[in-house]
Amino acid sequence: MNTPSDPTWMRFFPPAGWLGAYKREWLPSDAIAGITLAAYAIPVSLAYAALAGLPPQVGVYGYMLGGIGYALLGSSRQLAIGPTSAISLMIAGTVGALAGGDALRYAQIASLAAFAVAVLCFIAWLFKLSVLVRLVSDSILVGFKAGAGLTIIMSQLPSLLGVAGGGHNFFDRAIKLVGQLGSIDPLVLAIGAVALLLLLLGERLLPGKPVGITIVALAIILATLLGLPALGVPVTGKIPEGLPALGIPTFGLLEFDDLFPLAAGCVLLAYIEGVSAARSFAAKHGYPLDVRQEFLGLGAANLAAALGHVYPVAGGLSQSAVNDSAGARTPLALVICSVALGLCLLFFTGLLTNLPKAVLGAIVFAAVYRLVDVRALLRMWQVSRIDFYAAAIALISVLLLGILQGILLASIASIFLLLARASRPNVAFLGRLPGSGRYSDSARHEGVEPLIGIIAFRPEASLLYINAETILETVLIALRGSPGVRLVACDLSASPYIDLAGARMLHDLHDELASRRVTFCIVGAHAQLRDLLRAEGLAAKTDSGQWLRSLDSLLSDDQASTAQRTV
Repeated sequence: MNTPSDPTWMRFFPPAGWLGAYKREWLPSDAIAGITLAAYAIPVSLAYAALAGLPPQVGVYGYMLGGIGYALLGSSRQLAIGPTSAISLMIAGTVGALAGGDALRYAQIASLAAFAVAVLCFIAWLFKLSVLVRLVSDSILVGFKAGAGLTIIMSQLPSLLGVAGGGHNFFDRAIKLVGQLGSIDPLVLAIGAVALLLLLLGERLLPGKPVGITIVALAIILATLLGLPALGVPVTGKIPEGLPALGIPTFGLLEFDDLFPLAAGCVLLAYIEGVSAARSFAAKHGYPLDVRQEFLGLGAANLAAALGHVYPVAGGLSQSAVNDSAGARTPLALVICSVALGLCLLFFTGLLTNLPKAVLGAIVFAAVYRLVDVRALLRMWQVSRIDFYAAAIALISVLLLGILQGILLASIASIFLLLARASRPNVAFLGRLPGSGRYSDSARHEGVEPLIGIIAFRPEASLLYINAETILETVLIALRGSPGVRLVACDLSASPYIDLAGARMLHDLHDELASRRVTFCIVGAHAQLRDLLRAEGLAAKTDSGQWLRSLDSLLSDDQASTAQRTV
């Protein structure tokens, strides 16, 4: 484990830490995890490559090269790197239009995108941009994943049904699929349904086991023995033997404004998904995760993928869960997985020739159906409507526009929803709690005694340009509904920050109250607020000596002085 006292190069090169502390008894666990991950990766990588519109071996290259790259610079010990469903669908939905029907150009653009992802990751690491990813809220991710899951499932249904499919988005695909239902191939449907059923049963009954590779092996054996290719069942066909040829991606294929949105979308998806998974495993095993270093790990993985002419790769929760449950202790498991995949590419690709494509469709279906988290959406509807609306925007955007445009639109919508929420803060009007000298929100507590001749309010947010006018209007409405008011107290204890518009609002409130011969005072102001209030001249209009006081203290003194005057 690296520490702040380590040399700089060691902090940027995590293997220097975990290799130095490596224990011999960890090796069997890492070896078993690596081999298990390879067994998981083969069927999934074949399926995701098909989803991305690329030759099946490209997916295996992605797992092999991406794992080695991440093992060099990544900070997680269990995160597994390879093609993911969302990025595969993004490549399919974006690169096709850019390639103009040319298969070679399609593959070149896909690998160029991986190189661009690597460059953006290194730039993001250099400028410490991990904070920007927080703009994508958890609610948007729930909606995005649901939209991506539904889109991917719809894209795989034609393979499971034995029809041509087609279409540009979820709804277009659905309409075309409905029109092709009369052409369903019963044999292909039976193969896909049985494979899907076995995958789901294996997931439930044999969690963490290489069920996928077992079903692939059985499907290949049955397809060969029964002569399914001769009966018209689509199969993967011959997969080239050998390791990927390394080389620099072809540049100049796209203009910057065509390449950047694709690469930026991939970085956003890959980083969010990877860090989310890596954090969960780091917490489980009790070691620190360097979220900034993850940009270097992701960049190294995509650079290795680009040199092998592979499309962008990322860390995923499902493959990482397989790696972890199989016993991975360090990133050496990724290296062992890559070696195992390399051996398969050298000697065993011929065995995959008769693999039915319906089985690959079932594998994708089984891998992504959990992305549609209906329970989370229903909980948002019950708990926070604005979060539900953000998720719904993300879901519908992905269904209508596709993965890339969908998440970008959803991120923008999330910012506007956040601003809309911030523009309508809760303004608590306070009353006295019976039998005590404390004051609380009258709307939230029953039996709170109203304050006679006093309006005490507490804005429960920073006073900013987006909410200052709303707060002012809310207080003036309360003032109009409360005759005989002699004092208005503004409690700023729940306002961590104030800008110039917020200070101007307090000026306007003071002037309005002064015209009505109502005293205005400010209490509970933090140090930063007091500095700005003083700089904006509020000390000339209100008693700055009370800014530090609590509302309880102010109103207790006011109550005592009122009682004394009455006597």
